Amino acid sequence: MRFVRSFTSADDLPHVHAEVALVGRSNVGKSSLINALAQRKSLARTSKSPGATRLLNAFEVGGSDSGRWLMDLPGYGFAKVSKTEQQRWAEMLNTYIEERENLVSVLLLIDSEIGPTALDLQTCQWLEHLNREICFVATKADKVRPAKSKKRRVDLAQKLGVDKSEITWVSANKGTGIAELRRRISGLLEIRG
Repeated sequence: MRFVRSFTSADDLPHVHAEVALVGRSNVGKSSLINALAQRKSLARTSKSPGATRLLNAFEVGGSDSGRWLMDLPGYGFAKVSKTEQQRWAEMLNTYIEERENLVSVLLLIDSEIGPTALDLQTCQWLEHLNREICFVATKADKVRPAKSKKRRVDLAQKLGVDKSEITWVSANKGTGIAELRRRISGLLEIRG
């Protein structure tokens, strides 16, 4: 995986074969997940403060000029930026998700320690309304204590209204589920490409 470039608007994106987008709250761990998927420590910029991703960031999957991109989108929810900037991010996200023809699937990232928030559930309903394919990914799986893991998996699936087998549990820190998610992303991009 390699970083292609950042875009300020969905209108600036070139035509490519297929894209999978990462969507989630501002502090769900998108950048850490990208680094784990790429097996590189600093491909995507991570930050202790939510809201480090401010643009549409394109990463190429499967070799140079494959035309298969993983898109890192600005997070929603809490971030230490102005209301104007949050609104701009929301508009950028909406335009991209609603209009991007090459978008084959959305990876909706949910913090497994917290579970789906009201904003996560609202985003899920919005994606379903747009008939976008959703792949659920529970991040930070290493933060859930083993004694609570089974119950947490059932609870998370029930709140999302899906079977627990439809959720990929990952930990960027421990590497849990990363190989499985990498295969899933490749498969989604190959179907369209």
